[in-house]
Amino acid sequence: MKSWQVLRYARPSDALELVDLPSPEPGPNEVRLRVLAAPANFNDVDACHGRYATVHPPLPYSLGMEAMGVVEAAGAGAESWLGKRIIATTAQVQGAYSEEALAPTDMIFEAPESLGDAEAAAIFFPFHVAYVALHVRGALRAGETLLVHAGAGGVGSAALQLGVAAGARVFATAGGERKLAFCHELGAELAIDYRAGEFLPAVLEATEGRGVDVLLDLVGGDVTEQGFRAMAFNGRYLQAGFSGGIEAEDTGLVPRPILFGNFNYMGVMLAYGDALATKRAAHINIMPRELGLQVQESLNLLLAERRIRPIIGERMPMERLPAALEQLASRNTIGRVVLSW
Repeated sequence: MKSWQVLRYARPSDALELVDLPSPEPGPNEVRLRVLAAPANFNDVDACHGRYATVHPPLPYSLGMEAMGVVEAAGAGAESWLGKRIIATTAQVQGAYSEEALAPTDMIFEAPESLGDAEAAAIFFPFHVAYVALHVRGALRAGETLLVHAGAGGVGSAALQLGVAAGARVFATAGGERKLAFCHELGAELAIDYRAGEFLPAVLEATEGRGVDVLLDLVGGDVTEQGFRAMAFNGRYLQAGFSGGIEAEDTGLVPRPILFGNFNYMGVMLAYGDALATKRAAHINIMPRELGLQVQESLNLLLAERRIRPIIGERMPMERLPAALEQLASRNTIGRVVLSW
């Protein structure tokens, strides 16, 4: 099979090579899928540079954490998935940009029947992250005010749609007129160009000085500290990514603005599985598989009601993966860039 591998740490066009590898064999509770489509992901950009700290395998390795395809083989305990069309996070978040990939059953879901291959590939991570953030962690309610950073991106555009569907008053930040117009198209009442200066004055003016009830931060860095000052009393600040630079993961938080803000600061990390075993082994909290099934069921209902839709900004052949990842890193994309074999 063909597989894009990271052979050296560098920008994607220098780090990646398309190689031939044997088909992987699924282990217990794993499936092997024939990959039909896969979205470009910021984590994979960081992985090319060797700065993605969550998973850091030795070189060389096959890149890619999200895939959509059809199950061709199944290990023990996963036989019921044979032949099914699925969306998945790959095993060890590797191999999605290959003709075949492995995925654990805890992190696969049936692809919505109403969606084509590219659309199904575009919906999994953005909408699961956004739904868990807004509804499981953030408890967003109708009539509350929601601010989404990077509102024109994959998770951001999903969050805007889910916020509107929940009956919230939705604000967004984005870069440039094209992205601002797109945020308005998705239902944002207020769209602020972060390139033009601080977003805080516009947010406070729009809320009569009160601030926002829920803030979804997908950027990190300086944006986070400014966001602290935009929070309403008893608000919920959700940190769900670091698209502004992975180095922001290591930036120490300053407790003072959180203390004086009287709001809740929460993390959001998408992973489903054996929560107790993972806590014991790695001392981190993941979510039970049952929650993932509930989230997917809720998203399927919203899809059927046409209240949400996957956003694909561009489609490319898989042979153009390095260019797609570099385009993503340049922040010139809207929604998701989806690649197909």
